[in-house]
Amino acid sequence: MGLQTLHLFPFSSLYLHDYEIKKLDIKPIKPRDEKAFAYVVLKSFEQSHNIVLLNTCREIEGKYIDYVSTIGKKELIPIGPLIREATIVFLSKQEIEEIAKGLELSKVSFIWTIKFSKGVNTTIEKMVPQGFLESTKGKGMVIEGWHWRFRYSLWMELMLESMSFGIPIIAMPMNHDQPLNSRLVEELGIGVEILRGENGEIMKEEVAKGIKRVVEDKTRKQVNLKAMELSEKIKFKGEKAIDEGVKKLLKLLC
Repeated sequence: MGLQTLHLFPFSSLYLHDYEIKKLDIKPIKPRDEKAFAYVVLKSFEQSHNIVLLNTCREIEGKYIDYVSTIGKKELIPIGPLIREATIVFLSKQEIEEIAKGLELSKVSFIWTIKFSKGVNTTIEKMVPQGFLESTKGKGMVIEGWHWRFRYSLWMELMLESMSFGIPIIAMPMNHDQPLNSRLVEELGIGVEILRGENGEIMKEEVAKGIKRVVEDKTRKQVNLKAMELSEKIKFKGEKAIDEGVKKLLKLLC
């Protein structure tokens, strides 16, 4: 399975698989392409006067903050975690079926929320493998919709929320920044990533293995401990980081 580190990026723990690079369809940034997200980010960074505020904290991304600050020649100030609603990724029928089979293989209790794209006329019964709901009855619950209590995902905003509450993460990245966020989760020791096939396909055996590592296996205690330790650090330093950011902004304005 091919994987590539980011160009000139000195940290080997963050990388992209070949299939992830293809899915991202990374293209050179065109001058003044104001609709391109990368252009907007770079332009905002360029226009920022000496300091840039980031929705993260040093306990999570300290060395990366220092690296970007050095090459960008600006002070990066983490003021997070600040949490907002994030975008939802919709799964294909094949992906849903493999996750369902993985849950069944893992034999763990679960609550699984599935949201279908607007305009898609289907039901949970049609999307999961035949017999899945019957075989997991009493062991698992599948809910259609997006329930606010079960909204943790690999979007950075919701990942920060999981970290704040000390919730271990079972990472299965789909697109955008999720693959790198997933590698960060493993580096911090607060979760595990579910491995995929050579072309990025979801495999039921790996789904089951990833779930068991966090829920049942020897790694469970270690992952839970790391997640709780990080949560305490974030809570302790979070408000102080915001105060520091406000002070620097006021100093800049005065």
